Amino acid sequence: MPPKILSGVRIVVVEDHDDVRSVLAQYLRQQGARVIACSNAYEALEAVVQERPDLVLSDISLPDEDGFQLLQNVRSLGPEMGSNTPVIAMSARGATITNHRALAAGFCSYLGKPFTPQQLLHAIQEALRLQN
Repeated sequence: MPPKILSGVRIVVVEDHDDVRSVLAQYLRQQGARVIACSNAYEALEAVVQERPDLVLSDISLPDEDGFQLLQNVRSLGPEMGSNTPVIAMSARGATITNHRALAAGFCSYLGKPFTPQQLLHAIQEALRLQN
């Protein structure tokens, strides 16, 4: 059996829709990742501090704070607490959230929903490659 592509990678998934969060988490776990699934920005920031993930995959539209605010909060933590953690944005609001805007804000990449499993894996691998 070939090694799983995300073996040993810790990922915080931030998505307020239960079904989408569940599908993403299940898929990433099948690829070997250790997933911490969060339904809002507050839980996600706590997970970044406690778990020190390799990557955060965050929806832009969240119930408490949006993904842009979450990114700012992560960046303000300090390096020892996870401020350098790569964060990938995802959104179904392609008309209002563009790739350019997400990258300018500091996200390492942007995935417009819907996206394919291959697009997701490529974005994660690229973010992790750039981090090393």
